[in-house]
Amino acid sequence: MAYAVSMTNLRVDGSGVKQAAHDVLVIGAGPTGLACAIDAQKAGFDVVLVEKGCVCNSLFHYPSNMVFFTTPELLEIGAIPFPSPNQKPTRDEALEYYRQVAAHYELDIRQYHRVVRVTGVDGDFQAQTRDRYGREGGLRSRKLIVATGYYDLPNLLRIPGEELSKVHHYYDAPHPYYDTDVVVIGAKNSAAIAALELWRHGARVTLIVREGEIHPHVKYWIKPDIENRIKNGEIRALFNSNVVAITPDTVQVETPEGRIELKNDFVFAMTGYHPDFDFLSALGIRSEGEDRLPACNPETLESNVKGIYLAGVIVAGARTNEIFIENGRFHGAQIARALKAATEGLRE
Repeated sequence: MAYAVSMTNLRVDGSGVKQAAHDVLVIGAGPTGLACAIDAQKAGFDVVLVEKGCVCNSLFHYPSNMVFFTTPELLEIGAIPFPSPNQKPTRDEALEYYRQVAAHYELDIRQYHRVVRVTGVDGDFQAQTRDRYGREGGLRSRKLIVATGYYDLPNLLRIPGEELSKVHHYYDAPHPYYDTDVVVIGAKNSAAIAALELWRHGARVTLIVREGEIHPHVKYWIKPDIENRIKNGEIRALFNSNVVAITPDTVQVETPEGRIELKNDFVFAMTGYHPDFDFLSALGIRSEGEDRLPACNPETLESNVKGIYLAGVIVAGARTNEIFIENGRFHGAQIARALKAATEGLRE
């Protein structure tokens, strides 16, 4: 049964066209957003999703040969098995799986549309959207679920030269960097994986690490590999060091022994990513503390703005290493229960 409230289902927009209100608008169609839509739909709500890119846009932009650190069953959503022959599924397998799940549940997904502004209040939110050609549109919903992830906003170095085309905050494939001098910045999984793949495909790699060692949480099968490559001199590593400037042909690094200049063709700044705090703030959602944790009820996942719910990694603010697909996928069930309880309250 669809969500019932004491308000009209239609309103007239600026063009005079009647615009139907959805029960729930999910912003973001990654695995968590899909899970939220499925659980809300199962609970009887009319759901629409808006995604600025393709379905599972962040996964699509992961390295093309990426292998997950987890097993297929921990990536499942909608009670549909993930049929992978591999103990650790690949990116392409995951994309295929989530496409099939979206098709199975006939989810209403508006791809390549960005939500640029939200107005209104609980029971009558209006979302202004813009497609990839700049054309504007709008959607109305009674409730909002924000599942926008964090992968689109890299943590910038904020140093001279970061804007150069040779600087990348995302790593895809090693082939274009054969026989070039590459600097990789970072000490966690993404940096270690990029450094290893680039070296194995013929790049001359220097790893710049702000700390004194490779991060202890690097996956157990990756950490000894990168440490052995460094020990053997196959990958150069500069610890307790920071890149301070980038030029078309060099990288300047502040090391314990002083500043040095490295010959350089490409830079991969694998320095992590963060949620769109500006968008959350524009919605009226408060953030607290150094980690900018959004105000959110841990039971219902409703934010401090009534009718707006948060799902996935954004629940943890800047602590992006706390929530993954494996646990974020359950946020949909939490929110669906809260929506159902709110509906029952309105009917009493």
